[in-house]
Amino acid sequence: MEKNSNNTVKIVSALLVGAAVGAALGVLFAPNKGSETRKKIMAKGEDLGKDFKNKMDEMYESGKNHLEHVVSKKEA
Repeated sequence: MEKNSNNTVKIVSALLVGAAVGAALGVLFAPNKGSETRKKIMAKGEDLGKDFKNKMDEMYESGKNHLEHVVSKKEA
């Protein structure tokens, strides 16, 4: 289980770093006014926050289900 947790953390971390790099490059090469760019950044940040929360919820549920499965096998 420890190996799967490490892989999941690495994947989530890589996704977050990739999103941050993409956002930074987008700002650097944006042809829009500053106010428009800030609105886009805020919207993207909110989307990323929601996506991150959803992934964390999925990981929590998966871990909870795995733990319940292990406990039920031990009790049997």
